[in-house]
Amino acid sequence: MFDSVVAFTADLIAVLARSLGSAAPAIIVFTLGIRLLLLPLSVMQARGTRAQARLAPQITALRERHGHDPERLYREVSALYAREGASPLAGCLPGLAQLPFFMVMYRVFVSSTIAGHANTLLVQGVFGVPLGEQFAGVVAGFGLISGPTLVFACLFALLVAVAWVTSRRMRRTMDDRVRPEALRRLMPLMPFATVLAAAVLPLAAGIYLLVSTAWSAGERIVLHRPSLAGH
Repeated sequence: MFDSVVAFTADLIAVLARSLGSAAPAIIVFTLGIRLLLLPLSVMQARGTRAQARLAPQITALRERHGHDPERLYREVSALYAREGASPLAGCLPGLAQLPFFMVMYRVFVSSTIAGHANTLLVQGVFGVPLGEQFAGVVAGFGLISGPTLVFACLFALLVAVAWVTSRRMRRTMDDRVRPEALRRLMPLMPFATVLAAAVLPLAAGIYLLVSTAWSAGERIVLHRPSLAGH
């Protein structure tokens, strides 16, 4: 089942690459298309976040009233969300929905053959670095100070910049409901995990991460801006 999906994705990226002149911009267009497809889930996430903020005082009251009875607390909180037409899982939807696309993209650029044919996308690259290459392979083959290594260095720098923007916004919007204190300190560091991921993933997957996280940062600015909080 997944082989056919991988083959279809590879063909789609190949078609885009022929139109755009290279597979790298094709990956960017592919990623933007995926994020645009998932935009309704992001809007749902933003509404869910606002609903959670609005219901927070009532949930706190329920915890104080039924904290000794977890089953009763679960029923009461679930009923509250149902009455308000909200879901505590709405914030997870965009991330979960992206996982299948990311896994398919990963398979496309680590498979030497797809549907019985040589994977020609692997030989395409960015400034001489094949899209299927990893950072460790580039360092081993060209050295730590080299042009190909600089390609990954630029990717890491851009990922750090996006993660910094996301982390800064998380710190600004995080409130006292986040417990325990260790979690409050850990959450703003989570966006930087994309840099670690890009260090062990193929260059193509790193490009996907960069475009997707930059889109997410833009979504947070637009969909979660304070002017919308009262709606």
